[in-house]
Amino acid sequence: MFGGLVGSNQMQGTDWGERLLNSVATNTLRHLFTRSDVVEVEVSCNPSSKLLQGSIDSFKMHGKGLVIRQDFRTEEMSFETDAVSIDFSSVLKGNIALKQPTQALAQVQLSEDDINEAFKAELVRKRLEGLTDSRLTQLSGGDPVSFTDIELKLLPNNCISLFANAQLGNQTIPVSFSCALGLYKRRRITYKNPEFDPTRVPKKSQDLSRRLMNVLVEILNDMVDLDRFNLDGVMLRLNRLQTQGNMMLFTGYAQIERIPKKG
Repeated sequence: MFGGLVGSNQMQGTDWGERLLNSVATNTLRHLFTRSDVVEVEVSCNPSSKLLQGSIDSFKMHGKGLVIRQDFRTEEMSFETDAVSIDFSSVLKGNIALKQPTQALAQVQLSEDDINEAFKAELVRKRLEGLTDSRLTQLSGGDPVSFTDIELKLLPNNCISLFANAQLGNQTIPVSFSCALGLYKRRRITYKNPEFDPTRVPKKSQDLSRRLMNVLVEILNDMVDLDRFNLDGVMLRLNRLQTQGNMMLFTGYAQIERIPKKG
């Protein structure tokens, strides 16, 4: 049956199996994201007849405007797998089942605007507002402390500047600093060597602002952990982080045990 379909005159000049897999893979990947502007998939298989045995040389995806878990937008994302072994019968059913795990090289591009929007997400605000850590309540006289109105600006050489308002009871203390970005164990983004910026902080509040800065940096260092964002069956790791203009670029890899059914 397959041979007849691949070799039919209607399909001459194209590969039916690759087109089918492209279509199924595109639909599968689209469903991993809350929204997407573009999702493009390219399957490489030479000779194409190997596909019917489930053997693929490489699998590429490129997407733009991908929104993950409602609130986290990426400007661009792409990945390319090693050789992949799939159950081709699963493709005929409209999904993709791997016969064995595979790896993919990945690139992710975040815009400065997207990063700042992410700080407004409920998942992030929960870790920045209504904090009762003793280090903070000692500074606030026992009241919970919230960090709000966060503004992050990307700087050259993998650095950022960050401004926030700390709400301590009835008073608001501006917090402003710059720091370098780094990676810890290839899964966590770190904020290193913070330098206090007094230009946006009233002189009378600068001592308190410095102390709040140190606690905020500790909170941020524990916040962006990729293990919290892993898709079902997919483990993400980062090899490199780089700032370029108003973009933050990540390169890394994904260990794929199975194709997730949803984001």
